[in-house]
Amino acid sequence: MSRIIVFGGHGRVALLLTPLLVARGDEVTAVIRNPDQTAEVEQAGAGALVADIEEMDVDALADIIRGHDAVVWSAGAGGGDPRRTYAVDRDAAQRTMDAAEQAGVRRYVMVSWIGSTAEHGVPEDDAFFAYADAKWAADEHLRGTELDGTILGPGGLTFDEPTGRIELDPDGSGAVARADVAAVIASALIEPCTIGRTIRFGNGDGDSSVAIADALAC
Repeated sequence: MSRIIVFGGHGRVALLLTPLLVARGDEVTAVIRNPDQTAEVEQAGAGALVADIEEMDVDALADIIRGHDAVVWSAGAGGGDPRRTYAVDRDAAQRTMDAAEQAGVRRYVMVSWIGSTAEHGVPEDDAFFAYADAKWAADEHLRGTELDGTILGPGGLTFDEPTGRIELDPDGSGAVARADVAAVIASALIEPCTIGRTIRFGNGDGDSSVAIADALAC
């Protein structure tokens, strides 16, 4: 059994991830901002922890991370306000990485996006720029830590039924079911071969995709 803390515990992917982790015997702490979300994350099988990560410093974050075996970052501001996008998707994410190091929790899985590269190509006057810039900065910060980090870059998220299969480094948008993203996170947490890797993926089609466990293996 592992104790896993999930930031953004009420997100659609996180709510699909939690039952997968609980089913294999893990204990999940779901960090949420809104106490009204407590019942839903508890119904999924997690213990709810109400905290405003946008306001918490590294010491406070280390206090809630300490005692866990792994961190999953699946939080986000949800677009819209660039100021808040930077505050959550970049700054808060980076503080959780520093806090994990301080707390002695080495395993860290970042849920990023498929286009998070230095050459993401999003113009500065595009409403999506703040997100692209913030995610790239957060990913780079993780690469610069001593954590056992994995960066997952799913393509466009869909509500399709899960396939249990993914294609690595797909062309195009890399569309992928949220449930398959959750399965990739769950598999990455227990697959040592994912440590130190950036894994960009989509569902692909029948000919180009492989089982998730095989895609993540060495």
